[in-house]
Amino acid sequence: MGSSVEVEKKYVGNTRARRNANDFMFGKLIGEGSFSVVYLAKDIHTSKEWAVKVCEKQQIIRERKQEYVKREREALNRLSGLPGFLNLFCTFQDPSKLYFVMTYAKNGTLLQLMERVKKLDLECVRFYSAQILNAIEQMHAHNIIHRDLKPENILLDDKFNIMIADFGSSRIDDTKRDNISSDEKEDSACESDERSAPTHRKRRSFVGTAQYVSPEILKGRDSTNASDIWSFGCILYQMIAGFPPFQGPNDYLIFQKITKLELTFPNEFDHIAADLIEKLLVLNPQKRLGVKDKSHYDSIRSHTFLEDIDFVTIRKMSPPFLISALLSGECTKEDPTVEIYDFPDNIKPGLDNEQITRLLGQDWLKIGAPSTEINSSSVDMVLKIPANDEEKNTILEEQKSDMWHPFAEGELILKKGFVNKRKGALYVPRKRMLLLTTGPKLIYIDPVQMVKKGEIPWSDQLRAEAKNFKMFFVHTPHRTYYLEDSQGYALKWCQAIQEMYDQVYKI
Repeated sequence: MGSSVEVEKKYVGNTRARRNANDFMFGKLIGEGSFSVVYLAKDIHTSKEWAVKVCEKQQIIRERKQEYVKREREALNRLSGLPGFLNLFCTFQDPSKLYFVMTYAKNGTLLQLMERVKKLDLECVRFYSAQILNAIEQMHAHNIIHRDLKPENILLDDKFNIMIADFGSSRIDDTKRDNISSDEKEDSACESDERSAPTHRKRRSFVGTAQYVSPEILKGRDSTNASDIWSFGCILYQMIAGFPPFQGPNDYLIFQKITKLELTFPNEFDHIAADLIEKLLVLNPQKRLGVKDKSHYDSIRSHTFLEDIDFVTIRKMSPPFLISALLSGECTKEDPTVEIYDFPDNIKPGLDNEQITRLLGQDWLKIGAPSTEINSSSVDMVLKIPANDEEKNTILEEQKSDMWHPFAEGELILKKGFVNKRKGALYVPRKRMLLLTTGPKLIYIDPVQMVKKGEIPWSDQLRAEAKNFKMFFVHTPHRTYYLEDSQGYALKWCQAIQEMYDQVYKI
C-alpha cells in the first residue's frame, strides 16, 4: 500500500481548472460510493452548481482502491464533452481528500425516476434504451468497458437526458482487439486486467452489482464489451417490469439465478421487448445480440423494439413521459419533478472540519427513523443464549415466523434492530437491520431491497464500545464500525455483543 502523498501525485496530477475546496460552497449530499461521497456544490466565482465527488485518501489506501480512482479519472477525461456522460471540470486535492468536480445531474438517477413513476411506458423505455445504447457505443469506441452499468449509475441532466457515471470499476484497454480470436481476446484481457490490478493474480476479482453482473464475470472470466450488453439487457427489463430480472434474498442466490439463466417475464410484459432481452441475456457472451456487429450495435438498433428510433436526433428530443406531463399540466418544463435546493446563506466555502460537521448533521437528520411499516417488525429484544441444543432448536422453530429468520443462516437471533451504519467520519450512514446471532455473527441487511450486505467479522479481538445512548462502535483488527441506534439502545447492543463474546472466548 502507498502513502497519501503517493495517492496525491499519482491520481490528481492533471486539472482543467485551478481550483481548491475553498472555491466551492458544499451543500446537500447527492450520492455515496464505496469510498467516496458526492455533494452538490456551488462555485463561489461563477455561482455554477457542480457535483463534487470527495474521496478520503486513507479510505482509498485502506481499501486498496488506488486503481479505482485512477480508472475513474482516466475514463472521465476520455469521455468528457461527449453526449451521454458527465463532464469532468477539474480535480484537486488537500492533505486528506481527493476531489472530482463534475456535471451536476439535476434530475437524479434513472432509478429515482423509475421509483417516482413506478413503471415507464414503452415509448419512454425505447427513448432511454436508445440513449443508453448510444452511450455504450461511445464508451466501447473509446476502449472503456464500464462493468457496473445499473440504473443508479445512469444520471439525468436538466433536460432528462441520460449521463453515465461511476467508472471506478471500469476496464480501460487500448489494445486493438477486433481481428483476434476469442481465445486470444481472453488471454489479452487477462494480462490487461492483471496489469491494472493492485496486485497480480491469475483470477480476476468480481466487479459490478449483483443484479446486473454478467455470468462470465461471476465465473472469473474475461470482461468484454459483451458484459455491458448483458447489463443493458437487465436495465431494459427493469424499466419495463419495475424490478430487475434476477432477484433473491442475498447475492449468492442472485448469482445462482444468473449463472443458470433463470429468466422469466411477468404475464403483461411486452413480447417484442422480451424477445430483445432474451437475445441480450445469453450466457455465452459471443452470442449476445450486437456483440459481433462491426459498428453502432446495428443488430440491436434494428430489432423491432427499437427500429423506429432515430438514433441521430435522440438526444435532441424530450423524453415521452415529460411531454405527456407537460400536455396534462402536471408539471412545468423548468422543473417537472425535482425539488429545488437553496444553499443556506450562512455556508462558508471549503470542506474543513466545521463544514463536515454541518454536512454530517444534515445527513443524520435526513436519515430519520425507519418507516412505520419496517418498524412494526422490530422491537428491542435481547434473547438469552440457550442452555442446550434442545432449547435452541425449540426457539429456532418459533423464529421461523420472523421475517428476518432467512438471513440468520440457521442460527438464533439474539438481538435485532435498525441501526444507521457508516464507514468513517466523512461517510454518511446507511440504514441497516442488524442481527446478532449465535455462531456468533453480526449480520447487516438492506431493509429496502431485503438483501444481506455483509457481516462484522468476529475474532477474539472484537470489542464493542458505547459512545452514548445512541452511538456505539464495534472494533475489529482491521476496521471500526460506526453504528447508531436511533431508539437509544446502544448500551444494550454492547452488552449483548459482550455476552456473546464471553460465551465464545471466555469459557
